[in-house]
Amino acid sequence: MDERQALIAFGALSQETRLRLLRLLVTKGPEGIAAGTLAEKVEVSPSNVSFHLKELERAGLVTTRRDSRSIVYSAEFDALSGLLRFLMEDCCSGRPEICASALAASCCAPVKGIGAS
Repeated sequence: MDERQALIAFGALSQETRLRLLRLLVTKGPEGIAAGTLAEKVEVSPSNVSFHLKELERAGLVTTRRDSRSIVYSAEFDALSGLLRFLMEDCCSGRPEICASALAASCCAPVKGIGAS
């Protein structure tokens, strides 16, 4: 990921609803979640959710697919990994042991309050 792409991604994430949506999508994994269900879970109108999801999609952070009559959104894990790599690329001036805790953080641990059914 280059700096321009990172700026677009960070710009998309700098809004509360979009950050909440992406964090919820991450908890759902590659299966994703339908737009209507996303709206219910983040307590935002469907049109508002659609607007924010389009911004996340434009930034390359989410993907869509049609499932019958629903549009299902999923986190774009490769892009998220690229964003993290961009941030950690020059980690600690060549002393990776300083960044070990950030790099070793479990990405699969449940996040309290996010994605609860």
